[in-house]
Amino acid sequence: MAFRSRREKLRSILSGGTCVHPGSVYDAISIRIAEDLGFPLGMFGGSVASLAVLGDPDVALITLTELAEQMRRMSRASALPVLVDADHGYGNALNVRRTVQELETAGAAGLTIEDTLLPAAFGETKAQLISVEEGIGKMKAALGGRSDPSLVIMGRTGAAAIASIDDAIRRAKAYEATGVDALFFTGIKSRAELEAIASATRLPIVLGGASEELNALDYLASRRVRIALQGHAPIAAATQAVYETQKALREGMAPKSLKDLASSELMARVMRESDVKTRSADLLGPKK
Repeated sequence: MAFRSRREKLRSILSGGTCVHPGSVYDAISIRIAEDLGFPLGMFGGSVASLAVLGDPDVALITLTELAEQMRRMSRASALPVLVDADHGYGNALNVRRTVQELETAGAAGLTIEDTLLPAAFGETKAQLISVEEGIGKMKAALGGRSDPSLVIMGRTGAAAIASIDDAIRRAKAYEATGVDALFFTGIKSRAELEAIASATRLPIVLGGASEELNALDYLASRRVRIALQGHAPIAAATQAVYETQKALREGMAPKSLKDLASSELMARVMRESDVKTRSADLLGPKK
């Protein structure tokens, strides 16, 4: 299978003894930059997907088709393995199965399915969780939906922040029992909480949105954390750069006076210009 090597690289990270930071990616250029800089893994978050595709906040407006198509564009542009935030699977357990099928064919190396109630319920201002039983059903559906056994399925819970660390552990153990490949936690605030999770579970751990107390990679690795997210600063940096450039041009600055632009060498590298020129010469023939 064309994408199997990418999935095997993600599995190698999960089965290894170290903890890595993934590069936050959201389009063809960002994933190529992450690959060129040596990131071992890309993370395609739900919030950056919503921003890159729709320009909207992360309130579950993006559709599965839009998410999968953006993943497909990145898969074409780069061989970097990508872990996709598949949110709640875009519906119930039957929808989760479809979500896995679409993201698998789009080239994802792995994906997460979470137990947050999405979209937000009418009249509720705080995040809510689905029942453990429904969460178990979603994990089973995700596992049943993959045709490539190397695709990584992660059970994700935000219960530590929404309910309690005890509830997060209860849910994680239930998801672990379904056969998922790893456990993804958000809202972990302390080493004590991580210690409790590591003691109660067996699978590789992924942390998203952890506190400053949990930023030492050696310590995280010793507690079976294999991937630790660092947020999504690249898209914020890109937004600021575009804003400043557009603002300067609107206010009358000459294009040649603009500063901090990507060099022609960097632009050529991220668009793989030399590869295109080589293919053009081989397939179209040089001009006489």
